[in-house]
Amino acid sequence: MTQRRQKILDRLTELNAQALAGGGVERMKKQHEAGKLTARERIELLLDPGTFIEMDRFVTHRCTDFDMQDKKVPGDGVVTGHGLCDGRTIFVFAQDFTVFGGSLSGAFAEKICKIMDLALKTGAPVIGLNDSGGARIQEGVVSLAGYAEIFWRNVQASGVIPQISLVLGPCAGGAVYSPAITDFVLMTDKTSFMFITGPDVIKTVTHETVTQEELGGALRHATTSGVAHFACDDERHAIACTRELLSFLPSNNVDQPPRKPTTDPTSRREPKLATLVPDDPSKPYDMHEVIRAVVDDGWFFEVHDHYARNILCGFARLDGSPVGVVGNQPAVLAGCLDIDASVKAARFVRFCDCFNIPLVTFVDVPGFLPGTAQEYGGIIRHGAKLLYAYAEATVPKLTVITRKAYGGAYDVMSSKHIRGDINFAWPTAEIAVMGPDGAVNIVYRQELKNAADPALAKAEYAEKYRDTFANPFKAAELGYVDEVILPEDTRPRLCASLRMLSGKRDSNPPKKHGNIPL
Repeated sequence: MTQRRQKILDRLTELNAQALAGGGVERMKKQHEAGKLTARERIELLLDPGTFIEMDRFVTHRCTDFDMQDKKVPGDGVVTGHGLCDGRTIFVFAQDFTVFGGSLSGAFAEKICKIMDLALKTGAPVIGLNDSGGARIQEGVVSLAGYAEIFWRNVQASGVIPQISLVLGPCAGGAVYSPAITDFVLMTDKTSFMFITGPDVIKTVTHETVTQEELGGALRHATTSGVAHFACDDERHAIACTRELLSFLPSNNVDQPPRKPTTDPTSRREPKLATLVPDDPSKPYDMHEVIRAVVDDGWFFEVHDHYARNILCGFARLDGSPVGVVGNQPAVLAGCLDIDASVKAARFVRFCDCFNIPLVTFVDVPGFLPGTAQEYGGIIRHGAKLLYAYAEATVPKLTVITRKAYGGAYDVMSSKHIRGDINFAWPTAEIAVMGPDGAVNIVYRQELKNAADPALAKAEYAEKYRDTFANPFKAAELGYVDEVILPEDTRPRLCASLRMLSGKRDSNPPKKHGNIPL
């Protein structure tokens, strides 16, 4: 071997060692003491063993600031590349907090942009593992430009390839907008934070005292703001959730979602559904029980489970095929649609439509939540988002009305009138402009006024209203419900309908894009 060749190999070995060492042993130790993994450890957990191929390992920053000249680390604070997850290609970037606090430089941003461009070209998901102190101050506007380049690519990739963000440390300022644009955000309890401005700035400007956890912790964003779709116990839990989430998703908007073999028969009837809905229409029950009784192996992977709990969204499988499930939750706010529930479900419906995932909707909705807070907050506009999402969706749409479907909420929840493909109703379903108690006060106002016993008369008229209007047979007569089915037959009917709709072709009028009521 020539001396020159040996010198090159020695240099290669040195650079590889420096890159793998990140910010050094001491900083890695601090990372572990903070309850966090390193960037490379996270990638190893996310990908199938031995499949990660790193890109741009030797890239360094190009900052001309005097203090930064001798502070170049190969990789420059972000590990990027591609590998396999359950045998499928994904692209990944992992910000390395041990190198310059994971701060973003121009070179750092270029590395992320390169793999995002490759992901779009090859039609593969992008997973971002975020743990960063924000923009690198020494690079000034260059770092800000880097963020904007990433944001632009997030937008171009939206609806084309799945984008998932794991926030595993700090994510502040402008940096939060990249995860916000992506499809799903996962955070870890006590170790991850997201906010536009931190507690110190807030105290200075508004005189409010708040901790990082109270302001932008995982549970805060999972329960109050809705920014986080998943609040995970720790990083291993977050990465396991990411792998599970990916198992339901196609690699891009052209592919079909991946099927998974199941031993759960499509003909399985579920007797317990026959008695699940209470005889008293005002009594709650748990829609989770309905969903789990119907889907393959009882497995429902819920999304946003801490937020807007009056509506359920998540992924499941029917006959091995992934489906997106939306269901009103009678156990919370009687299943009413409010602002948060409408936005939550609308976003989920639109994601499923982007990626060819059929929608199954379980309906038990008494209407939109009344009150000045909802009206002043824009329930009209926000409720219209859910209506828009269902009306726009062209994937197979299956609907099951289990009990109440009143007023405009009936229309919104994937009704036949906004292109629901197959709409079932249980015999317990009540489909009407409003509930019997409210309706009789209007329809039979004079009779109730003249009745000797108004309470008894109201009960009689309410029963008459149910028999005449609030039952599934009137809707079935008009073709608004395709079939009134026994609850225990729900799974076989849904599986058969999904198979029938597997070749569905539908489209919207040609346009640049619609104007959803944001």
